[in-house]
Amino acid sequence: MLVEDMLTDLGCTVVGPLADLDEALAIVGDAEIDCAVLDVNLGGKPIFPVADALKARGVPFAFASGYGEAGVREDHRSAPVLQKPFREADLARALDVLAAARAV
Repeated sequence: MLVEDMLTDLGCTVVGPLADLDEALAIVGDAEIDCAVLDVNLGGKPIFPVADALKARGVPFAFASGYGEAGVREDHRSAPVLQKPFREADLARALDVLAAARAV
């Protein structure tokens, strides 16, 4: 199942998927975002500039990575990491963590 389908099943409004780093950065700058799930590799480029922008805006995010925590830049290791492949239940737990972070 695609991540966007899982998010929709969990009651989320999905912005994306986005396959281009510049498009993702523009969305982060313009859209009202409660939280984000970021694939570490977006169109062959690391997603960390988007993570940096979300962090600067105070938007909680999680990473999806086939490499687990090893694929995440050290300064973002406090973010939840979903090891690919993951199940909807794993995504739901990560969203709970993000919602709690948003509430703080």
